Amino acid sequence: MKITKVEAIELRLPESEVVETKATACQDALIIKVHTDEGIVGIGDSYSSPHVVKALIEAPLSGASASGLARLLIGMNPLDIRPINHMLQAKNLRLGRRGIICHAIAAIDIALWDIVGKYYSQPVYQLLGGAFHKKLRAYASTLFGPNGKSTYEIAKRWVDKGFTAVKFGWAPMGQSEELDLELVKEARRGVGDNNDLIIDAGCCWDTSTAIKRAEQFRHYNVLFLEEPLNRENLEGYRKLTSVARIPIAAGEGESGRFAWQNFIEQSGIDIAQIDLESNGITDAVRIADMAEDRSIRVVNHFYTNGIGLAACLHFLASRKSAFILEYCVEETPIRLEVTKQKMPVVDGYVEVPESPGLGIDLNEETIERYQVDRY
Repeated sequence: MKITKVEAIELRLPESEVVETKATACQDALIIKVHTDEGIVGIGDSYSSPHVVKALIEAPLSGASASGLARLLIGMNPLDIRPINHMLQAKNLRLGRRGIICHAIAAIDIALWDIVGKYYSQPVYQLLGGAFHKKLRAYASTLFGPNGKSTYEIAKRWVDKGFTAVKFGWAPMGQSEELDLELVKEARRGVGDNNDLIIDAGCCWDTSTAIKRAEQFRHYNVLFLEEPLNRENLEGYRKLTSVARIPIAAGEGESGRFAWQNFIEQSGIDIAQIDLESNGITDAVRIADMAEDRSIRVVNHFYTNGIGLAACLHFLASRKSAFILEYCVEETPIRLEVTKQKMPVVDGYVEVPESPGLGIDLNEETIERYQVDRY
């Protein structure tokens, strides 16, 4: 079997619907289709800037150590996932071993795993060594309201829809101590005492403030505190995790196993949040092995569309330490309608797809409607 074509399809909502201040990747997407001479097509995507990733995939040769990814793949056997990953990195050394080149490789890697699963008529999780979990408890991942009252209402809404855990993130967290505590207090009240509350600070504090907030939030029974510090503040993470009495989670911004190795070894985090669409399945497995060997629990980061959700489910199914699934609840067509399969939350859980590959099909009507070059 050989790769015959690689498509990079950029999706974007109409500009009138794009909100610059809204921290969401559900306003656009980069969809990958890897075609083969046996008619099997693999699907992948990236959590990144779709326009930039598309350029990285479609770029021409620019010397021995910088090349568009698509041209390198033509004629290769898609079952050779590890050799392909190595080759794509080796042929792009000038672009680095972290950051956006990893985002582009991740999209291709996910599509390759989809092909392999379809070829062997097995779900991806089975090819990763089998499932520790056939379903995963999900938390509704959303943003804070502008104040405590609206945050309470948002929490109540998602619990009423069947979630047993809710995560709130980003602004206006970090504006003042009073508002920080108001947001968490009302989020807890909305979620209720019998459900879990997760707080994503969005990298907003200095080290001393993060240490103080971790202790203050402990009284609201926070399941874990996510990204309280600047992602480069590894010394601060080490200080925080050495004293915090609630679990500290981070890592969604790390791309590639070399970045993750440094972060795992120096930060002292309790929970590694691996973004499949920034790392790919192949590197995510290697990162998770590093984390679990150090007794760090592994979860996912997910805030995109159904392709990323399927990849997360297969990956977490194969990880023993996985205990909860991030489930983006943004209500945009790109979040909800890119795939035909919806992977809904039922009684607080999401089932892992059992069909070959990722177990999803693209909704071509949605692809056509939001494809950028069709405007």
